[in-house]
Amino acid sequence: MLQTQVSVSPAPTDWRQVFEEAYQGRHTYDFKSGSTIPMGPQDLWIVCRGIVQLGTLFASGDEAVLGFVYPAMPFGLPLTQLNPYEAFALTDVVLMRLNQVELESSPLLAQGVLQQLSRRLQQTEAILAMISQRRVYDRLVQLLLMLKQEVGHVTPDGVRLEVRLTHQQLANLLGTTRVTITRLLGLLRQEGWLTIDRTRHFVIADAPSESL
Repeated sequence: MLQTQVSVSPAPTDWRQVFEEAYQGRHTYDFKSGSTIPMGPQDLWIVCRGIVQLGTLFASGDEAVLGFVYPAMPFGLPLTQLNPYEAFALTDVVLMRLNQVELESSPLLAQGVLQQLSRRLQQTEAILAMISQRRVYDRLVQLLLMLKQEVGHVTPDGVRLEVRLTHQQLANLLGTTRVTITRLLGLLRQEGWLTIDRTRHFVIADAPSESL
């Protein structure tokens, strides 16, 4: 049985709209899905549209997925001590670039960034709780439930995740192998909890069975 339900609370204020209204006419940057996002030492990126994946590399060459950045959330080198620290567009994204001077001079902007950093912290804690579960099956289910809450879109067939994730990306995030993820996704499909649509997006139905 799944013991822990991890979730990230939605923001009470639509800070994406606040950012866009406060900085209307400001230059934004478009990145296609799969593109690497450059990060300068003073740059603070705000996601306006789409989803960004954050990651790092170990000395062994293995990649670790650190989490996802949704609209209104910030990311950038000023917010981390990891090196290397990488970001790439998981979908087509539109970003707004700020610097620390602008952040310090705008109380409204600073308030919004602080709130969104709180959401990032909640997500990080949810991921830590998720990967600490012994069974990879439970980790995978919790990850899909978290994505369902954050990037799910209700359809007649279930909740469709608005982002495509490869088996390798899921394996990197959950600390397992691609072969294991492929097997467990097949199991969830057999249980009727998960389907995959024509565009290779996951569609989540009811809760999975409690036993493996």
